[in-house]
Amino acid sequence: MNKAYRFRIYPNSTQKTMFAKTFGCVRFIYNKMLGDKIEYYKEHKKMLKNTPAQYKKEFEWLKEVDSLALSNSQLNLESAYNNFFRDPKIGFPRFKSKKYDKNSYTTNCVNGNIAINGSMLKLPKIGLVRLKQHRKIPLHYKLKSVTVSQNTSGKYYASILFEYEKQVSNKDVKSFLGVDFSMKGLYKDSNGQEAEYPRYYRRKEARLKKEQRKLSLMEKGSKNRDKQRKKLARVHEKVANCRKDFLHKLSRKLANAYDCICIEDLDMKAMSKALNFGKSVCDNGWGMFTTFLKYKLEEMGKRLVKIDRFFASSQICSECGCKNSEVRNLAIRSWLCPDCGKYHDRDTNAAINIRNEGMRVANALT
Repeated sequence: MNKAYRFRIYPNSTQKTMFAKTFGCVRFIYNKMLGDKIEYYKEHKKMLKNTPAQYKKEFEWLKEVDSLALSNSQLNLESAYNNFFRDPKIGFPRFKSKKYDKNSYTTNCVNGNIAINGSMLKLPKIGLVRLKQHRKIPLHYKLKSVTVSQNTSGKYYASILFEYEKQVSNKDVKSFLGVDFSMKGLYKDSNGQEAEYPRYYRRKEARLKKEQRKLSLMEKGSKNRDKQRKKLARVHEKVANCRKDFLHKLSRKLANAYDCICIEDLDMKAMSKALNFGKSVCDNGWGMFTTFLKYKLEEMGKRLVKIDRFFASSQICSECGCKNSEVRNLAIRSWLCPDCGKYHDRDTNAAINIRNEGMRVANALT
């Protein structure tokens, strides 16, 4: 199994320059290889097989950076092509922008070229970089690769991937929980409890507007604009960190308490556009929450069951199974079953139906 740890690193001025050079070379080789592939296909109607090594004679400054970082850039390009041919809806590989794309590169551990020595991280072509290690790494973990990245506020991070052996035995499913997505509180479960998500973005929205307004009035290319850009980025970073911390703790709590959690397989991107609730949908971080929940459950031998998105969970009475089409209207938050007379809270009823359907799917798979 693989596990990644993300640590903050503190490079000195020389190392920052080297990181910037590596980011630029990785972006350059990706764009150069992609451009050559496109031109070659237009002329010969065949796919060009090019590698970073063949460009080092023409561009000698590529030799100054880690060769494995360039090789991983080639692998990323090949992966983008494979994804496009597998599903054209994903889109054709695009050129990386210096202005908008994230600064990052990945290098692999070969013959001890990467190591953690106390509070220092050894990286090829960079040397020893000061590392803030917030948790201990087990001795039997084997270091595989490191991804160095720089966020918009200027901070540097190292995501270190480890490989380890662990036998995960599937547990007997005894306890089920149904979870229905909620626009305001993240979700409501089949027990009638809410996540009580604090809505961090909405809390900071006024501050973000203020800082964004200041940024828009400043002259492009000026030092003051760059300072204000970083100030705005730190506010966004604070919101993202708070959200991630809350979702990690909540997903861990649920993974420890239940053997199987049932959710709907929702298309959040389409929902945010169709319902005009883009800010609320993105603020909740439902996709991130389900990702955290899935890997935490799998590590413990438990299960996450996704119900078909077209399953009418809100319209079906969880007591008698009667379907009430009038509940399609999202303004209806509670309703009375016309058959059995059971009074339902919309979200709790939907969560119970999701749990029941998840139990059926889980039993069918075993």
